[in-house]
Amino acid sequence: MRWIIRLLGLLIVVALLAVVSVFLLPGDRIAKIAADQISNLTGRQVTMSGETTVSFYPVLGISTGAVTVANAEWAGDTPMFQAESLKIGVEPQALFGGDIRITGLEAIGPKINLRRDKSGRVNWELGVEGVAPSGQSDEGAPARSSRLALTLDRALIQDAAFTFVDDLNGTTTQQSGVDFDMRWPDYDGAAEFELGMQPAGERVNVTGKLDRVGHFISGGISDIVADVSTSAGTARFVGRAGSAPEFAGTFSLDAKDTSALMVALGLGPMDIPRGLGQAAQLETDVTLANDRRLSLRDTTLKLDGNTLTGAADVDMSGEKPRLNVQLNAGALDLTGLSSANNEGSGGAGQAADASSGWSKSPINASGLSAVDGEFALVAESIDLGDFKLGKTRTLAKLDRSRLVFQLREVQAYSGLITGEFVMNNRSGLSVGGQMTANGIDMERFLSDAMDVRRLSGNANGNVSFLASGGSVHAIMNSLAGDGALSMGRGVIAGFDLDRIMRGGQPGGGTTVFDTMSATFRMENGNMFNNDLSMRLPQASASGAGRVGLGPRDIDYLFTPVLLDSGDGRGLAIPVRLRGPWSNIRIQPDLEKAIDLNLAAERKELEEKAKEEVNRAIEKELGVQREEGQSLQDAAEDALKKELGRGLRNLFD
Repeated sequence: MRWIIRLLGLLIVVALLAVVSVFLLPGDRIAKIAADQISNLTGRQVTMSGETTVSFYPVLGISTGAVTVANAEWAGDTPMFQAESLKIGVEPQALFGGDIRITGLEAIGPKINLRRDKSGRVNWELGVEGVAPSGQSDEGAPARSSRLALTLDRALIQDAAFTFVDDLNGTTTQQSGVDFDMRWPDYDGAAEFELGMQPAGERVNVTGKLDRVGHFISGGISDIVADVSTSAGTARFVGRAGSAPEFAGTFSLDAKDTSALMVALGLGPMDIPRGLGQAAQLETDVTLANDRRLSLRDTTLKLDGNTLTGAADVDMSGEKPRLNVQLNAGALDLTGLSSANNEGSGGAGQAADASSGWSKSPINASGLSAVDGEFALVAESIDLGDFKLGKTRTLAKLDRSRLVFQLREVQAYSGLITGEFVMNNRSGLSVGGQMTANGIDMERFLSDAMDVRRLSGNANGNVSFLASGGSVHAIMNSLAGDGALSMGRGVIAGFDLDRIMRGGQPGGGTTVFDTMSATFRMENGNMFNNDLSMRLPQASASGAGRVGLGPRDIDYLFTPVLLDSGDGRGLAIPVRLRGPWSNIRIQPDLEKAIDLNLAAERKELEEKAKEEVNRAIEKELGVQREEGQSLQDAAEDALKKELGRGLRNLFD
């Protein structure tokens, strides 16, 4: 706002010098004199070309052709200001001294080029005492703004183009198609303004009122109201502001379509899952200090159906913003984050049902590099779609694209989970963590995680894991790590081990066990276990196999052993679990059962068969084995004897 006022002041000086001479000189002479005088006052070369005309009625004023104001010497050769034409009207009293009252100011097609260098020097400082044309003060004299003795009934700028090159931050901002309309009848009074622009094709309108313009120009604080409106949403600020910049007041936002609003402001599009603000409302008390520190207090944020309250501090004095955020929530519905329910605008192939596998849609984690800071969240419950959590207390720390979630308290599935979860996007996305769980209801957990409902009971466990990839599918198929699980009394539904082992009938039913424990390792998205141990009332059981966390399948051999089979030996009936998670087949492994239970009988039968074969060979060959001699040795001895007799007969 301040630099706009200064540019308007420059245009008004042009008008004053031109109008003072309207009765004495022709238009082109007026333009030349005005340009020379402005050049002397500002240290910038001013050029007016084309036809210059003067009007006396109904408005006293001047109309020029093209106008150009040169840039500061250090800011390059591109003019700071150029316009196709200017029209300026003044009250006749301005010709006889006193404040200048501008009745109209119109600029057509202006191009404004603003620049800030690495030292903070700016090229739009005009009409400042003690400042040379280069923008630096002479002989250390402090720079101070001069009061502009003018008022402005109306200023109209149409189809303006702005370019702001900020060497301090290394950014360039461009905007075209800007319309500006301002009414400022009293220098120390209020000014009303309307600004229209199209950052990305969508029209954005800004309207507002600044109560004490003169005080604001001189560096003071003024009351201000500003409204921003687009077809996708509105925003409003009511408070106080200074040109430092600094402000304090109440800010409200109503985004009917957040992604469309971001597009309209030139910041989008954004792929926002349902629950994180496809539509958003914000109410907060906001303060920006002149040290570029922003604070939000008494904040209420509504993201779709979720409501959060809290506070935030943003330090914008460094290379990137640093945030400190504390949020509290009731029941959070984040089911939109799950692969099957994601309704964002990520494109085809985004969702995946339970049978088709994990989502292969790219994960955009670039937002991890936008800010640094800490984020604390306390929620009564969180529904993630695939998983459901109870009361949750977590602290997230983001540093140079690495986000660490400290799970201080996560109540889930009747148990407690603690540990940490890490997302790292410094050189490609990777995830990892270490977690400990106590008292987890396995039936509910496995139902949500793997669509498996056969195992019930409370479990304790721990896991450490690491994975990488640009999609959920890639991450799940690259999982590596290890862990352990232990359970007390529990139930396996779908088969009755006692019936299977005693009667050989696979049927339905349930299996009750007293304890169960296992360790596992993960590699390339597969979990391997070979030491499952289970105790049942009249049996024990072991297990070994693979659970495909990436491919979402299982191939596992579960082997129960009946402790009392009537002959002093345990009867083992292996059960194989095989197939996709959505349709796991459970059936006895008869071949393995024979190997385990009839190994001794098979060996005895093999020995008997071997003896029968040996006797038959002895009879056919007429071989008589001595004690401890094998059939092969006996046959060789008999053959040698026959050969010996045959050779003797040749010489007899």
